[in-house]
Amino acid sequence: MDCYTSKSTFLGKRWNPRLLAALLVKCRMVNSSLFEIPLAQAAALRERFLPDEPGPLVALHVLQTKNGRFHVNQWPYPTVILAETAGNYALCGTASDIVPADLYGCVRGFVAAERPFVPLLHAAFPELQVWQRVILTLEHAPTAIVPSGYTVRQLTTADLPQLQQLSDETSWVAKTWGGLAGLAASGVGWGAFGENGRLLSLANTFFLGHRYEDVGIATEPEARGLGLGSACAAAVCHAIQQRGRTPSWTTSPDNEASLRVAHKLGFRLHHTDQLYVINIPIPAAAQKIKEGTD
Repeated sequence: MDCYTSKSTFLGKRWNPRLLAALLVKCRMVNSSLFEIPLAQAAALRERFLPDEPGPLVALHVLQTKNGRFHVNQWPYPTVILAETAGNYALCGTASDIVPADLYGCVRGFVAAERPFVPLLHAAFPELQVWQRVILTLEHAPTAIVPSGYTVRQLTTADLPQLQQLSDETSWVAKTWGGLAGLAASGVGWGAFGENGRLLSLANTFFLGHRYEDVGIATEPEARGLGLGSACAAAVCHAIQQRGRTPSWTTSPDNEASLRVAHKLGFRLHHTDQLYVINIPIPAAAQKIKEGTD
């Protein structure tokens, strides 16, 4: 049956309106009223996310890269929008138009939510954790030097075999592009290669916005502390600026290694914020560029 119909006739049977209303309420309690819409349809929502601000640009990233999905509470004029890419969520709209049960089964990961939704999230997920975040931006040319003996260049689809050799500690930066193949084809990734041709570090646009692009960076454990991550990130930032956008950098205040790399590149604090972490652990401060500087 359709739990969300407003008619008193369905399944070929006429129902008492009061009984039907009670049934619909019960149905709503166990089924989310949020439903997924095709990305082509979601394109009509673009103006709702403009102008963008630096940080987790989830909704615009999904719209521009087609990597992710949208849920809404109604169409064509949704009052609640939930965008998601690779376990990163953006929740916005009118919080009073949904109830905690509507979020069950829809969210597992990192949620950026407008303030009115915060009590709703706490009610829906009593075990959620709050993760403090620091958002920085780069307003001038990045500062970094490629270490001697290494090459930093833009990644292409020909680099996919090298990308597939990366450890999980490094390959995670590709997840908002649908995986390593998606990142290789995106044109927004840069890698540092050793003299033997092995890919040791990479950086890329993690969230693609309209005015901003948020940078992701990771280095293989044995190559950390050599400055390779900084060199890759500098190349990514330069490319972002060439596209007419501003690079942003998002990390946690206790992630000193990440902050050192950002400051080394010339990033400066824009604002602080927080994410709501649901049904997964908060990453350790060194999950990681890390154990060194990058």
